[in-house]
Amino acid sequence: MKKAMVEAILGDDVFGEDPTVNQLEKRCAALFGKEAALFVLSGTMGNLLAVLSHCQRGDELIVGRHNHIHKWEQGNYAQLGGISATTLKVNPDGTMDPNDIEDAIRANDQHMPRTALVCIENTHNFAGGKALSTDYLKSVRKLADKHKLKVHMDGARIYNAAIALNVDVSEICSYVDSMMMCFSKGLGAPMGSILVGTRQFIDEARKKRKAVGGGWRQAGILAACANLALDRAVETIERDHRHAKLLAKGINERTPEALKSSIHADEKDITNMVLVTCKDKVTTSQVVAFFQSHSILFMAFDSSRIRIVLNWGVCENDLHKILDIYQTFVDSIKI
Repeated sequence: MKKAMVEAILGDDVFGEDPTVNQLEKRCAALFGKEAALFVLSGTMGNLLAVLSHCQRGDELIVGRHNHIHKWEQGNYAQLGGISATTLKVNPDGTMDPNDIEDAIRANDQHMPRTALVCIENTHNFAGGKALSTDYLKSVRKLADKHKLKVHMDGARIYNAAIALNVDVSEICSYVDSMMMCFSKGLGAPMGSILVGTRQFIDEARKKRKAVGGGWRQAGILAACANLALDRAVETIERDHRHAKLLAKGINERTPEALKSSIHADEKDITNMVLVTCKDKVTTSQVVAFFQSHSILFMAFDSSRIRIVLNWGVCENDLHKILDIYQTFVDSIKI
């Protein structure tokens, strides 16, 4: 990737003159089946621009209370856009109940904000990387069309969803009006995300990008990395999924019978994340601290769950090392 950065042909992207950025945006629009695309600094920026472009001040969006857009992006749509949110329960599979979505849509009443947008996340981070089924996406699309709403997908890990569902990324995007994908995370670029949608939507998002300080000049050095990440996206993500399955299985196989009720890895519908549930004799802080002392970083998701994310930098030898350390950890617990 460093070689790609050095060799990138550059221009001024604020004026649409960076050929490497232009090529990336054109490529992504075609790849995801949309009219246009916009290269942005981060997933948070991409999601914010989508909300600001779909909604007017005073509008309301519907979003899961554990969706990244609401939970981990500082409520930026409210701070910067004057947009409110109705938050809904997120099911263990990452979905919001369509009936709950419909119930949350505001009536045409002067006392209420106008519901303008439904935001979904695929794969769903807080659900442990679960992919939303195409049947579910169809149901959300049908509901949105019925009520003349837009649908935005936080597709930071859309390739993980596509591989898990065995469909093309363009099929997933066909059910939404806009989608944001990260080039970092699983794809392995140093930074940058893409936002896709209609040409009119992207024109508006480009204008909003400038307003939030996101206009960048010779961004081709990063677009070159994103292009390289796309070249090997499927191969990279498929490997991550294999590694995640091996890791979850290995954790459960190495857990002594007497501890199986205290620590367990979820092996169902795994993509690139492993969720480990801790209770009773084992705490999340214990596990995180132990592995950190061995220079391996896990994240305590909440009081009972740890998230382990596989990525392009983790090889099979690393998995063996992690499992060896896990064996040492469980052996150290007094049963």
